[in-house]
Amino acid sequence: MIEKATLRDMESVARLAAKMWDGSSVDELMTEFQDMLHSDDSAVFVYQVGSSVVGFAQCGLRCDYVEGTGSSPVGYLEGIFVKESFRGKGYAKALLRQCELWAKARGCSEFASDCELGNDDSFRFHLKCGFAEAGRIICFTKKL
Repeated sequence: MIEKATLRDMESVARLAAKMWDGSSVDELMTEFQDMLHSDDSAVFVYQVGSSVVGFAQCGLRCDYVEGTGSSPVGYLEGIFVKESFRGKGYAKALLRQCELWAKARGCSEFASDCELGNDDSFRFHLKCGFAEAGRIICFTKKL
């Protein structure tokens, strides 16, 4: 069952997100996700099996340029994760569909996402769900 996340889901969502974004702590992620609960420009959806959250998807609206798109705002899949033992059952695809419906209800005619270059599982997931590759970039930073 998919629902829009509530405060009671935040710890579960943050624990799942920490597995995907290993540079962030559960506490940092909980704070970030809690802030999204009060935003009209972002949403978090959870997939529950029984009383357990087994997956989540985070989406938002991007009004700046989004690679490969020609409209604004663009719905954007910021993150999606399903526990390994629940993969292959269509849960991620269902979560993605909920994000797309959310974006469409906010006037978006396009939906986008990204993944890191070496993340072959995510790359295959995106292609399987109808995304087309828009380009590849390498990002740089330096200290000032």
